[in-house]
Amino acid sequence: MRTSTTPSRQLPPRTVSVAPMMDWTDRHCRVFHRQITRHTWLYTEMVTTGALVYGDVERHLRFDEQEHPVALQLGGSDPADLAVAAKLGQQWGYDEVNLNCGCPSERVQKGAFGACLMAEPQLVADCVKAMRDAVSIDVTVKHRIGIDRNEDYGFVRDFVGTVAAAGCRTFIVHARNAILKGLSPKENREIPPLKYEVAYQLKREFPDLEIIINGGIKTADEIAQHLLHVDGVMMGREAYHNPYAMAAYDQRFYNDNGAVRTREEVLAAMIPYVAAQLAEHGARGLKLNSITRHMLGLMAGLPGARLFRQVLSDPRKLAGADPHLLLEAAARMRQAA
Repeated sequence: MRTSTTPSRQLPPRTVSVAPMMDWTDRHCRVFHRQITRHTWLYTEMVTTGALVYGDVERHLRFDEQEHPVALQLGGSDPADLAVAAKLGQQWGYDEVNLNCGCPSERVQKGAFGACLMAEPQLVADCVKAMRDAVSIDVTVKHRIGIDRNEDYGFVRDFVGTVAAAGCRTFIVHARNAILKGLSPKENREIPPLKYEVAYQLKREFPDLEIIINGGIKTADEIAQHLLHVDGVMMGREAYHNPYAMAAYDQRFYNDNGAVRTREEVLAAMIPYVAAQLAEHGARGLKLNSITRHMLGLMAGLPGARLFRQVLSDPRKLAGADPHLLLEAAARMRQAA
């Protein structure tokens, strides 16, 4: 655990980031994504305050140094617990703490946090203030543009204004409403219409705030178009299913003309990490599939991509726990192409 209390590195801007996604953006996924893009911000899965205040802190917060810049997303609604959790996040070395005010799942609602917090902007402001008092790293908020059928721009404007008054300078806007009853989390990502103009309007109304847009964005050209109106773009499932698209981000959005790794170089770069993880955790039951499952989309769109996925998903091959299976999958794909 790193125990510094102030940021110790020069951080890139949050021009492009990968969204926190439950069951997907774990530490293995983030290390994989970091082999593709050096500057894109990475976010953890949502971690509840209860898991940190009462649970196994190391299991939830441990990450690899190469993941930076990396942000910890918290779920909770008690200012004191959030302050404790944020302080732990800073002690473990995260570059940002983000409060989830956008998740619509019933499980999260039962905990009185996530998207339902948008109905209590003063409580969110109190939470932000408590976290900012506890840490020196950035405290940010991810939210929707409305809840249920409330499509009044004034609702999200007042939410942002109230929370900004508590010192939050960065808002990640998932440009859909959250329907708290009647839609599953998956349906909440697809059915409520996207309204990017709401995020644009927030930026116009709050020019001094950092406004980052999220929701349904897939291509680098779409990112560039949004950046004409807002400060940053957060990618979601497209970054997971087609991760190599991020290989273009460093040059295009961060003016980094360093070498872009090929897909095979990305796989080769992962081998030492996979070997170290298996050596360290193998006795405790870490399976090779825990890492390779995040890599199945690396060859998306290429001839033979299906064979690549099959090799990396083959239970018999995975049972061998050989990190070089990554390169074997790529070789099989090339042979079939």
